[in-house]
Amino acid sequence: MSTHPPAPATGPAPPDVASGPPGPSAHPEAPHARLLPGRVGGPPRWWDWALALDPGLGRLQTGWRVLLSMITSLTVGYGLSRALGLPAVLGMTVGGVLGLVSAFLIAENTRGRLARALLWLPVPFSAALPVSAAVRPYRVASMCLLVVGLVLVMVLARFGPLGLLSGTLIFVALLVGEMIPLPLAQCGNLFGVAAGTAVALLAARLLLCPPTPREDLLRTQRAFVVEARRITGAAATALEPGTGRAAALRRVNRALRGLNTTTLIIDGRLAQPELAADPEAAELLHQYLFDAELALHGIGEAVTALARHEVPDPLRRALVEGLVIARDTPLGRADALRPVAVRIRDRVADTPGLTAQDDEVRALARRIGDLLDALADSLASWLRLGRRTSTSGASVPFQPTVVLENGRPAGTGPATQRVVTAHGGRGLRRIVPALRAPLQAATAGAITLPIAVAVNPGRHYWGLVGVMVALLGTNTTRERLRKLGDRAAGTVVGGVLGVALLRLIGPGHVLWTLLVIVAGLSIGAACMQRRYAYLVVGLVAALVQVYGLFTPYDAMERLLVDRLADNVLGMLVATVCCLLILPVPTRKVTREAVHGYLSAVEELLDGLAERWRDPTAAVRPRGAARAVEAALHQVDSAYRPLVRMPRGTRGRSADTVLGLLGTATRHARSLAVAPSPAYGTGRIMEVLTSSLRALDHRVTTGEHGGTWTRVGPLVSALRVAGHARPDRALCELASLDQALAAFAQGKGMTVVDAVGPDTLVTVRGAVRCPEHDDCEVSVTVLDDRGTRRAQVRSADGGYTVTGLPRGAYTLVVSSPAHPPRAQSLLIRRSGHDVRHDITVTG
Repeated sequence: MSTHPPAPATGPAPPDVASGPPGPSAHPEAPHARLLPGRVGGPPRWWDWALALDPGLGRLQTGWRVLLSMITSLTVGYGLSRALGLPAVLGMTVGGVLGLVSAFLIAENTRGRLARALLWLPVPFSAALPVSAAVRPYRVASMCLLVVGLVLVMVLARFGPLGLLSGTLIFVALLVGEMIPLPLAQCGNLFGVAAGTAVALLAARLLLCPPTPREDLLRTQRAFVVEARRITGAAATALEPGTGRAAALRRVNRALRGLNTTTLIIDGRLAQPELAADPEAAELLHQYLFDAELALHGIGEAVTALARHEVPDPLRRALVEGLVIARDTPLGRADALRPVAVRIRDRVADTPGLTAQDDEVRALARRIGDLLDALADSLASWLRLGRRTSTSGASVPFQPTVVLENGRPAGTGPATQRVVTAHGGRGLRRIVPALRAPLQAATAGAITLPIAVAVNPGRHYWGLVGVMVALLGTNTTRERLRKLGDRAAGTVVGGVLGVALLRLIGPGHVLWTLLVIVAGLSIGAACMQRRYAYLVVGLVAALVQVYGLFTPYDAMERLLVDRLADNVLGMLVATVCCLLILPVPTRKVTREAVHGYLSAVEELLDGLAERWRDPTAAVRPRGAARAVEAALHQVDSAYRPLVRMPRGTRGRSADTVLGLLGTATRHARSLAVAPSPAYGTGRIMEVLTSSLRALDHRVTTGEHGGTWTRVGPLVSALRVAGHARPDRALCELASLDQALAAFAQGKGMTVVDAVGPDTLVTVRGAVRCPEHDDCEVSVTVLDDRGTRRAQVRSADGGYTVTGLPRGAYTLVVSSPAHPPRAQSLLIRRSGHDVRHDITVTG
């Protein structure tokens, strides 16, 4: 969107004021090189593709956690049931349920919190189990108890992960009591099974799946390196003649998106307890990775632009060689990029055939060389940091700006929570946010249960499971309907796969059946974060094996159809209840997400203005820019459509919004590390901030009107003699303003150009009416675009209009006694008042 050519990078970006002294020397000594783990910066390895797909291996850890928990819980449940004289199926059911719930809901990153959560497992489960067994003979009371358990899930979920775990265990215990005729006298022995399973799960998790937040961070950092290599490798391919240039550029863009997601995850992980213990090191790591990401984004954008031009062969070879070296150089030898950068710059100066018409090629090639140099600086600083804090330290600790949900950057959750909180107020309205989810769950359960009993009397609880699935983990109607589609599709595919495996294994092969159950749950859990449907496929394939132990094979298809119908019924009813009971419309969530984005941009501008006024101010521009990127991710989640359609059919409005905000985010990222401008920016920042607030008001209230005042003319007015362009910071400000102005115009706001106070003109004159002694006249001033610039009324036989820049205008003169008439006005000179008399006739 920028009208300015890309400003060349002139070296490493300046550190945030909060970081204290600049980064370490660009030539780290050998002892420092040993501080960085080799698995982060070492040469390429064959398993790097897994890190690129799963930064930090969070999905793989989830699958391993489920596999370990299910094997442990089923084994311990079977052994304890034999020791306590219980039916084996009953003991394995209790153990397996606790193992499955713990694997999905307990992912603590400290040993103490992991032990607390796992040892808490048998308490709510065993407390609810005898209640369910006692009430089961009373049909109506038993069904009502299930609805109460569902409501408890929503009530306790407000108290954090342990509350959600407790509510889920209570509901699951009620389901187990509803499914299995459970003698009340056996509940004591089942408590022993549950307690033993919890202890065994704790031992297995601590031994084979312990919390390793530091190792997870290092793996995510390795994913950053992998994505960086993918970017430089694809960029080199894009510049090679006779290669698939379009495909290579698509790989560059995919790798850039992956790099951004990975750095967001790193910033989110830096706020975790064991890592925040060294907040100074966290702040420095955040800065170094931000600078490295910025350099890689610049390389990708420059190569994309350069691919549209004919590049002389010597220069092209130098660029490809430099990018290949950047791809293959281990992180510990980042200094190898410096000679490459010098060689590219020298080749730009010496290459014949670059005429005056090839200025853009020359500038882009030089920019790639400069960015490789900046990349070497940031990687060398990262290397010096190593495992511990730099000797220089940071004057302000790391402050988290990225919220993670299930190990990934948050989607619509924060925006939805802000909208829900806004529903509260004073007095009794304060309890509205707390009652919203429980009231929706209670209503949905009360509606679903009678219908499910009528459709499928023996397994009516499947409808309540559908209600809980629809309410947990979703924030908008789109997300609930998308989850419903995934649930239906996953059930169909998992059912077909499960029935095929069931008939292949045949009856009586318990070990093979258990293997399919554990494998299905583990694989589904590992793929869950990528798509919910994958979890459903594995879950249903596993459940089919369980159903096969009690259901005739020829009745399996009917059983799966009933289960799907009940689940869909519960999810649909829950979705409708969310639309009718204290609803949070998707439109409001989207507005709140955009409001959060604009607030993040304003916070960045406020921090930069403070830094430019006082270079010693403790501000974190990089952290503020990272908050803008996280806010953009939330906006993208809010605009995400219900169904992914082929390219070009998602909707012009959503694509335009995301494109403009994405462009603004790139300029905000560059602005955060731009050197302080050499010119006064007070007026520019004041106008831009005022426009941001007007746009924010337009978005949050939905009121029509408002004006966005472009600061581009003010930036142009600050050109200094001898400079080809304004400072880099001013260029980025103008480009950021241009992208946001286009977004504001799409929202129906009027876009006008800002003018300096010394270039404004005052127009005044006399108002005469030959027919009337006292004729009240209204004067409306329109510019050459038809935009109203002013409207005044005559007073004492004259009028005055202030604040008009040079240009052509139309004066519309109206009076109750005369029809409107238009007159032309041309202001030729700035800084001089203009006299224009008006005669009203007709």
